Amino acid sequence: MNPALRILLPLSLLALAACEQLQQRTQTPAPAAPQITEQSLRDRATEQLATGVKQYDAGEFDNAVKSLTGALEHGLLSKAEQARARKFLAFSHCVSGRELLCRDEFRKAFEIYPDFALSSAEDGHPIWGPVYRNVRTQLIAEREASVRKPFIALPKAEQMLSDGMVKYDAGDFPAAYTLLEGALKEGLKAKEDQVRAMKHVAFTQCLESKFPACRATFVKIYEVEPNFDLAPAEAGHPSWTRTFAAAKAQVKKQQQEKEAKEKSKVPPPPAASVPKKN
Repeated sequence: MNPALRILLPLSLLALAACEQLQQRTQTPAPAAPQITEQSLRDRATEQLATGVKQYDAGEFDNAVKSLTGALEHGLLSKAEQARARKFLAFSHCVSGRELLCRDEFRKAFEIYPDFALSSAEDGHPIWGPVYRNVRTQLIAEREASVRKPFIALPKAEQMLSDGMVKYDAGDFPAAYTLLEGALKEGLKAKEDQVRAMKHVAFTQCLESKFPACRATFVKIYEVEPNFDLAPAEAGHPSWTRTFAAAKAQVKKQQQEKEAKEKSKVPPPPAASVPKKN
């Protein structure tokens, strides 16, 4: 064999092998890019919501705002989940001194989810509780105004009760107390209105740490409605739970003592006469 061919032949084989390897590489399909689906985005939004709540519980309010806002931006949370995210956004803004943003988030929560409401413990919080109640009162007033009911003037006592409830829901407890007490003095006709006024007078007294007066007011309610009791959500409020329980126990004890006293006044039945023996 020609010496030149002996040299060129191995080189040709190497070049051919290299071409085959290059061809195989170019023909190998690239790995498919991960697909972003609606479910994956929904899972991501749910995860961010949970993270935001944990950050809030840990006191990381700015980080909580970022996570909760990110969860809402996906637009895939349910209405109840959106309201929950808005609630913790409102909490975070309120505790950070951003009351206008707090108010705005509460309003959005109501608009998104009509059944939105704080628990009794959340409602009683001194920082965001008044803001929440004020927003709720404003929305109720706006809805009632949109119905355009014919104006019917209320009697003075009933009007004072209505105004007192507006002040109570807005967190203005001194003004609410004055109006509700005034309504009772003017003379509310319906027993239900009397109980409602006295109940919220007691609430305002307890919220202002006037516990003996609060307890006395609760006791007075039983004179109007012996079967009075608080709703479960009301009974669990931390400001008056113990005071109401003490008032209820006091009334029960007084009723038992009264029944025992009345029972003692009843003369015993005459003893059966025994016939004399002859």
